[in-house]
Amino acid sequence: MANPRTFGWTGIVALIGLMTTTVIYAQHVDVDSNPAAPFATYKTYAWAPGTPAPDPLNNQRLHASIDQRLAARGLTQNNANPDLIVTTNVTTQDRVEWVPGGFAYGPWWGARGAYLDTSPEGTLVVDFYDARTKQMVWRGVATASASEKPMKNMEKMNKALNKMFEKLPIGTGAIGTSGYR
Repeated sequence: MANPRTFGWTGIVALIGLMTTTVIYAQHVDVDSNPAAPFATYKTYAWAPGTPAPDPLNNQRLHASIDQRLAARGLTQNNANPDLIVTTNVTTQDRVEWVPGGFAYGPWWGARGAYLDTSPEGTLVVDFYDARTKQMVWRGVATASASEKPMKNMEKMNKALNKMFEKLPIGTGAIGTSGYR
């Protein structure tokens, strides 16, 4: 067993490294679009069914939040003759992560066992299709840890939508950072 007084800088650096190996899972947002799509011509949109959020109220809030963002960019909803078709897909799954136990100091000096940590993860996908050609023209995907609190998940969705819509090549309008509440 090592003497703590002779552990040295190398041991301290290794110990700090082991203590910080747990990954903090933050929100991740990706956006992709078809550069050949005629974004300047899109003026109207309609909703198409997707995969709803597990909480029906949050699904309504999500659609209202997207409606606000599209209106801020000059688009209006037109179910009869839209330029774009908008759909959302919200899924949750368990994320499994291997967490090393690290080392302990004192009478418990030595290695601690690792364990598997399971936490819920949510994914939000927002797709825009050209209504005339039926081709996808824009997609935003956000992934983050999910909460048991619906309003906390809605806050994360709004934050993700803010990041997604910063890269939407339609209009120049923007709404506040809080989104729909």
